[in-house]
Amino acid sequence: MDMDDDACYRAIETRDRRFDGRLFVAVTSTGIYCRPFCPAPTPKRENVRFFQTAAGAQEAGFRPCLRCRPETSPELAFWRGSSNTVSRALGLIEAGALDGADVETLAARLGIGERQLRRLFRRHLGASPISIAQTRRMLLAKQLIHDTRLPMTEVASAAGFGSIRRFNEIFQQLYRRPPQALRRTGVAEESVGTTGAVVVKLGYRPPYDWEAILSFLRARAIPGIEMVSSGRYARTIAIGDERGVLVVEPAERNCLKATVRFPTLKNLPAIIARVRRVFDLAADPTAIGAHLSHDPILAPLVATRPGLRVPGAWDGFELAMRAILGQQVTVSAATRLAGKLVLSYGEKIVDPGARDHGLTHVFPTPQQLIGVDLAAIGMPKARRIALSSLAATVVADPLIFGPRRSLEEAVAQLRSLVGIGEWTAQYIAMRELREPDAFPAADIGLMRAMSAGSGVRPSPAELLAHAERWRPWRAYAALHLWASEPHASPAIEKVLHDQQAA
Repeated sequence: MDMDDDACYRAIETRDRRFDGRLFVAVTSTGIYCRPFCPAPTPKRENVRFFQTAAGAQEAGFRPCLRCRPETSPELAFWRGSSNTVSRALGLIEAGALDGADVETLAARLGIGERQLRRLFRRHLGASPISIAQTRRMLLAKQLIHDTRLPMTEVASAAGFGSIRRFNEIFQQLYRRPPQALRRTGVAEESVGTTGAVVVKLGYRPPYDWEAILSFLRARAIPGIEMVSSGRYARTIAIGDERGVLVVEPAERNCLKATVRFPTLKNLPAIIARVRRVFDLAADPTAIGAHLSHDPILAPLVATRPGLRVPGAWDGFELAMRAILGQQVTVSAATRLAGKLVLSYGEKIVDPGARDHGLTHVFPTPQQLIGVDLAAIGMPKARRIALSSLAATVVADPLIFGPRRSLEEAVAQLRSLVGIGEWTAQYIAMRELREPDAFPAADIGLMRAMSAGSGVRPSPAELLAHAERWRPWRAYAALHLWASEPHASPAIEKVLHDQQAA
């Protein structure tokens, strides 16, 4: 955090919402920590401590406020740029990396030692990896208690607790009361087996350009798998052997509302993590926009679309297959090819909620595509070989689309795969690996957008050199350039520079 304690205190004195998600204030006289705009009387200066994360406050012995509800605070990735390793680790933790493994395994996936990872977390977040994971789990449970009518056994399962007994013990220790005490009087519990769905609200820091991200996803919506209509996004989802449906739409108070229909609630944390990734809810648009606005080319674009986000991907294999299908063709053509792939090899979904949104299939798994003759899709032989090779690679290494030590290492690993060149590797890094500095410099749309006004189109090398000033937010710069010139948008993204690889 780039503020001293006096500046932090001024923020809570004025109840400044701009610091929501970046600052938590703990009151030593009450043992409670709050968001900066909590309606409770402002505590005395000598009675407060400041933390960068809720986990840091809880690890120090403070419990969450019941009035301002820290569990609904947006989770801002303000540490990106200062420690990308921490950012990658947080993504893995949110996806459940510590649910069945230890910190040493997490560190190994990131290519560093356990002690180094702990030091980075302490320096940048003020808490340990285990504390981060436990705090996420507990705050999700508290949110489900407030916002749903799920029985406590289902709340415990949905928040990632192995048993209701363990859930009750931890909750009692943290809040000094049983979970049921936080539920409003008179609320009748209702199992997800009865309602068929659970609704979760996910906060973000405004502004948020919902129309832009919806337009991006609409252009790439795979028939049968995804549908964008009436201002909402719907898709089929699969985790392991279970299938379900997800619907995301705007909600009040700077939130998105995710309606999840899924057989078991134990996968809810993983589903929430993916929703946050797809809709880039961890971004801090103010910090990103301020940095990019130093460039006179980007300044007016940021002013026009201050809440632009980088759309993520639901699944790395699905995105990579879609990217290969899109090489040297338009987005609409790639979407049709992906639809043919799904219709031919995808599994039909029987959930009645899927039919309500025009959804019929889940995307085929890598196992389903191994040894399959893809000639029916109508693609060149080299492209079919690339698709089959990708399926075999993912079966052999399910973590191939996981975070690496650096963006450069991730891109190099992706480029080693058959059919994936520099553009596709950067695109996958941008959308699946959530690398904020990924940048497909050879993209025709980016070069065309940069020529606006001057009429002189830069070469990929020239664009890459100019983009140095945009680090560590080059992915967001790319989105602003794509959005600035309709004819140069990703709707015509022809991956010419993948031709040799394919």
